[in-house]
Amino acid sequence: MERESRFPRWLRRGARGAAAGAAAAQAREELLLAAAEAGFPLAPAAHPQGYGCSCERIGCPTPARHPVSLTWATQATTDREQILRWLRADPEANFITATGRAHDVLDVPAPAGYAALERLAAENTEIGPVAIADPDRVLFFTATRGTPDDEDEWWPCELDCHPETLDEHPGLRWHCRGSYVLVPPSRVQSDSTAGLRWLRGPEHPLPEPLTLLGALTDACAATAEPASH
Repeated sequence: MERESRFPRWLRRGARGAAAGAAAAQAREELLLAAAEAGFPLAPAAHPQGYGCSCERIGCPTPARHPVSLTWATQATTDREQILRWLRADPEANFITATGRAHDVLDVPAPAGYAALERLAAENTEIGPVAIADPDRVLFFTATRGTPDDEDEWWPCELDCHPETLDEHPGLRWHCRGSYVLVPPSRVQSDSTAGLRWLRGPEHPLPEPLTLLGALTDACAATAEPASH
């Protein structure tokens, strides 16, 4: 009996892999466009490459977590066609969303984030979009304090965080104008699933930040107490 050639089997396996890859790329595209449609301004960011960052900067301090361009603040857009052009140019690119325009982000350590989610759900508080930044942060997307024409109307907060001040905010970080966060879906390590994913998608209405702030600050304080003893 003539032995069956394995080539067709390999071919079928390769076709299945290609189809799965295409489906994953399509799903990622739809998630990014959904964020843009929700009003989140996006700009391309670096992605994992080998054991480092696609920016190829030696000793990059934030591999796969920073925008590609220094002009990300003016580059960020909700324009569907521009986002698709960026994706076509670099299908592996992560994306950031510029905060302080359509939304802010309250960014907390994961234990505090999960505790706050339980409390807010029990209180029937409108939570809004929430992203999980594996393995250690939870991001709550909220309405923004905005960028008022009259600077006297701007109220600063000691929690305000910018990309260069992350180390100064190990607890609660308030990303507002002049800051950004990675937007799901994203990857920050080539050999793992570490990155950002939606727990509650951008289709949920943005709550006022002050409606979440009490639960988040309490949760940060409570989860930090055991480490301080």
